[in-house]
Amino acid sequence: MTSEPTNRTTDLCLLLLLSTLWGSSYTFIKIGVETIPPVTLIAARTLITGSLLLVLVKARGLSLPRDRANWGRFLFQACLNSVFPFTLIAWAEQTTDAGLATILNSTSPIFTFLLTVLITRHEAVTGRKLFGVLAGLLGVCLIIGFEVLAGVGHQALAQIAIVVATISYAGAAIFGRNFRGMDPMLPAAGSMVCGAILLIPVSLIVDRPWTLTPAGSSLAALLGLSVLSTALAFVIYFRLLQTLGSVGTTAQAYMRVPIGIAIGVLFLEERLMPMAWLGLVCVLAGVIAMTWPDRTRIVTAGR
Repeated sequence: MTSEPTNRTTDLCLLLLLSTLWGSSYTFIKIGVETIPPVTLIAARTLITGSLLLVLVKARGLSLPRDRANWGRFLFQACLNSVFPFTLIAWAEQTTDAGLATILNSTSPIFTFLLTVLITRHEAVTGRKLFGVLAGLLGVCLIIGFEVLAGVGHQALAQIAIVVATISYAGAAIFGRNFRGMDPMLPAAGSMVCGAILLIPVSLIVDRPWTLTPAGSSLAALLGLSVLSTALAFVIYFRLLQTLGSVGTTAQAYMRVPIGIAIGVLFLEERLMPMAWLGLVCVLAGVIAMTWPDRTRIVTAGR
């Protein structure tokens, strides 16, 4: 009877950690693309992450599957969750305002919810989850400020790229449930290896990385992006897909915003506007609504 609340607490702590890791990725990318082209930055990101995860897989005594079916799934997951969205966001962050990029990319729970309702129907669609989706989006708007939406339409191509990346993330959250029962580190490693295989040739052809002279700050950002915001984050991500489901896991997209604001308040002496406190309440309510366990699941766990 006590395992369900304990597991739920662990899941929510991991969701908070995932939000922090992915929330910091925007800063890492922004610094990285200052002197490293987007495709090369993301190719290096997937290569470093994939290599690190392969070492960890071997250290844990695990082995990647050898069958074609699983590697086909790894490849498809890589396209949905890294190759396309990583590259699109890195390219867009060269010109898009950071606040607007954050709010556009934080809408992945909405697309996950819509894809679930209209296509896959793999999770129960409840009024509570719908409330969570809407409350979280309202909270993000209140925290950032509705005035940021005044930038919609300017640099439209970059903004469309972020929306496309967001939809891709939503699809990845749903497709990632195909790895249920598999150690979370295996799909994380497999998809990163596939991403590197796809992106490295493109980087060599398009950017000729041997001719680049990246700044030390960009290289440090690339390392942080690869180790923290990708390798560690993806292991947590695949674990949460198995426990919270796709809609619940994408709640981290909302949590990234108040976490970023909190970092600014604590370390950069930024001020939180009064309306943003209401936004934090809305985000918290939305996350709780999307991740609260169904009654039937609690009863089943109790048995």
